[in-house]
Amino acid sequence: MQIPVIRNVLEANEKKAEQVRARLRSGRILALNLISSPGAGKTSLLERTLRDLGGTFRMAVIEGDLQTTNDAERVAATGAQAVQINTEGGCHLNSDMVSQALDKLDLNGLDILFIENVGNLVCPVEFDCGEDAKLALLSVAEGDDKPEKYPLLFNLAKAMVLNKTDLLPYVSFDLARARAFASKLNKDLRIFELSCRSGQGLDAWYAWLAEERAGKLHGR
Repeated sequence: MQIPVIRNVLEANEKKAEQVRARLRSGRILALNLISSPGAGKTSLLERTLRDLGGTFRMAVIEGDLQTTNDAERVAATGAQAVQINTEGGCHLNSDMVSQALDKLDLNGLDILFIENVGNLVCPVEFDCGEDAKLALLSVAEGDDKPEKYPLLFNLAKAMVLNKTDLLPYVSFDLARARAFASKLNKDLRIFELSCRSGQGLDAWYAWLAEERAGKLHGR
């Protein structure tokens, strides 16, 4: 009796996700769903990106977290629009939450919408939020076998960001191993090695965002 209930929940989410996707498509807004473990650096990446590209793109962020508005406040300090979703214990965002958050944003002229999901490598992957692409973010402070242990995310993601590379001299993280695991799961996966602190590798990440935004404008 549990299977139909689970199926209906996912089906309802898919329907709402298509509505969200159509709404964003009508405004030619690129939507990216950032998924990572807690503390991998999603908010830090967004802060740096919003500041560095603020003169190029109009961007907004939907922040997902269990409690507090801390991350949304950090994002808003960059000048970007931010909406906080507190899941009150829920381990992921869903398309209905995102739909409600869109009502609180000024979407007119928006170029890129970032959805910062709740820190979790499992639950958020299952729920389509109406995004154009999922992004996997992995820090070098974690295990380099994360792609192998949590394959669905890396299989579905369009890009993987290997963050905090400035810490490589101090941690046991094999970049080649992590890349190999991820590429085996997804041969088309774009991989970016960067540090939000030092700025190394950010140019390639920014170039990719520009490519994805251009593709959205041209209906690709």
